Amino acid sequence: MPTKSKIVLRTIKRYIFLLLGAVFASIGLEIFLVPNNIIDGGVVGISIISSHLTKLPLGIFIFVLNLPFLAIGYKQIGKTFVWSTLFAVTALSIGVTVLHPIPGLTKDVLLASVFGGITLGIGVGLIIRYGGSLDGTEIVAIILDKRTGFSIGEIVMFFNLFILSSAGLVFGWDKAMYSLIAYFIAFKVIDVTVEGLEESKSVIIVSDQPEEIAEVLMARLGRGVTILQGKGAYTGIFKGVLYCVVTRLEIAKLKSIIEEIDPNAFVTFSDVHEVMGGRFKKRAIH
Repeated sequence: MPTKSKIVLRTIKRYIFLLLGAVFASIGLEIFLVPNNIIDGGVVGISIISSHLTKLPLGIFIFVLNLPFLAIGYKQIGKTFVWSTLFAVTALSIGVTVLHPIPGLTKDVLLASVFGGITLGIGVGLIIRYGGSLDGTEIVAIILDKRTGFSIGEIVMFFNLFILSSAGLVFGWDKAMYSLIAYFIAFKVIDVTVEGLEESKSVIIVSDQPEEIAEVLMARLGRGVTILQGKGAYTGIFKGVLYCVVTRLEIAKLKSIIEEIDPNAFVTFSDVHEVMGGRFKKRAIH
């Protein structure tokens, strides 16, 4: 059980990275996207349109429009998530207000879309990675996901298509299309920031020689391997089932090991978004 000091350090670390994420997101918005009338999806996108139409500060809309969603999520999702989100949203609101007087770095709309999307994606990715969010529509999507047949991604996409379409009416359809480019880039960068550049894979191996394969995997890859016992539903024959987690760079070597020992082994690979505990540590293969 973690000690109180470890919990405090973990909390401090979380809020530092939430603040860093808000700084990156603020730069992406005020230095690249907003000066060129390019918007993001979700509450931030609605806030940019509202700020443009009313001439009121963007930070006010980001903060105020997120509050109802946070109130809904407080009981439905959890206090830690809501407090982390409130901190990130507040930091973003202050950040865009402070940076607003600074002129945009480029007037080239394509460059602004690309670099704005990258910077915003890093910021949002850091905030998601450390337990928060900048978009209240995600909270609604989580709640609706439990009550409808639509996934969280589908619900968020519906909101964002509506918001980005609205941008076409306000800023012009060319800016709406650039907004789609920025949104797509940010979406991809968020994935990289949350999951890391080096993806992990879980591997299930069904073989007649499980001990031999496990021994070589542990020796040559240095990976922990769990051996289970499985039974073929059709044949009724018992076989060894191995489970382990490797990096993307180790897949080719793992395949060659299996082919050397048991070419008839049945192998499946699945994406792993996060690994905790055990002996797993990412490293490159030399």
